[in-house]
Amino acid sequence: MQRARPAHLALPAAERGLPVLPELAARLAAAADAGPEPVGGGAELRTAACDHWARRGLPAAPEDVLAAPGRQPLLLALFASAGGEVLLTRPCSASYAPLARLAGRLAYHVPVPAECGGVPDPVALLETVDRIRSEGGRPRFLVLSVADDTTGTVAPPEIVGEVCEAAAAEDLTVVSDETWRDVLHDPHGTVFVGPAEVAPRRVVVVSDLSGPLLPPAWPAAVARFPAAGTGPVLRDRALAVLAALRAELAPPVAAAAGWALSGPEPVRTRTAAAARLYGTLGAALREQLAAAGVLCRPPQAGPHLYADLGELRGPLAARGVTDAVELEDRLCTALGRLLPGGHRFGDDPDALRVRLSVLDLLGPAAEDRLSALGSPDPPAEPDVARALSRVAAAFRELAGT
Repeated sequence: MQRARPAHLALPAAERGLPVLPELAARLAAAADAGPEPVGGGAELRTAACDHWARRGLPAAPEDVLAAPGRQPLLLALFASAGGEVLLTRPCSASYAPLARLAGRLAYHVPVPAECGGVPDPVALLETVDRIRSEGGRPRFLVLSVADDTTGTVAPPEIVGEVCEAAAAEDLTVVSDETWRDVLHDPHGTVFVGPAEVAPRRVVVVSDLSGPLLPPAWPAAVARFPAAGTGPVLRDRALAVLAALRAELAPPVAAAAGWALSGPEPVRTRTAAAARLYGTLGAALREQLAAAGVLCRPPQAGPHLYADLGELRGPLAARGVTDAVELEDRLCTALGRLLPGGHRFGDDPDALRVRLSVLDLLGPAAEDRLSALGSPDPPAEPDVARALSRVAAAFRELAGT
């Protein structure tokens, strides 16, 4: 018996931030009359994902692809599909370690290099693998993100190459989270090289479509498995886990995802405009943080920045802030919203780090504003400028300046 779909998944796309064009409207109408989407995604959606990756130099066949209602079910299915430990960066997405634990896997964090987040330091990776094996463990997966959601950085190609070489030497399967690869602030000045381009036989590519290509209310993600090596076995096992979870996409979401993956002009225009907006706001926010003595790698992709207040440990201690938990509490009180501390991303709790989102500068209607992007100059807008000033004032107060 077909289960009832949540009411919001049947809303017209315009009410959830997608432009209703004839092609999309026809797809949504057909989806409303269709049966449930198969677990792992229907042929039309998986073919659209193949075309999406082919335009980025990653050929794939539909039988190499899985789709699910979000990145988390895909990662959980992957971690549960094979034994062994999971290697993560420090910091990393807040969901990675809990998903590994939910799958019954131990998770180990590896520090990132000074240049970027999202990928481990190659030497530290090898040392961590040796330590795990000396303790009787069996490292299996390495999860990384070249265009990193946590720090907003893009890893240089040479570091990606070194990490892939180290992973190959240690027989690790690389899971490359490429959710934000199409949201580079300067697509002509930033070089993105994904692990699957370096080591195609041992990399699983995962892309969450919610945010970059679809509104957050439409959960959908796709994964590309290697056609050779252990890829087919991993895919079959992951599909079995998704089936056990009944993790199929709602038909309207699948229809919208397939349309977005086909690369229509409205989606490309919105994504490019969002990238410019994130870049403009990120640069302005980083400038304000630097004026308060806060260190932050230059953001290059997506909507986030990762701030390090370690240079302000003395002034912060004088105000009762000695770790990431207290830093988060202080900023939440000052700004009235959550600025998650680094401890939520697997970072050292004693380190004074916090993640910021430029979406907070746009207010509660951020998605509506993103949907209407043209050629914005956001910091010049009074409400955005006021939000930026409030953040700057909160950090200046912490720094005692």
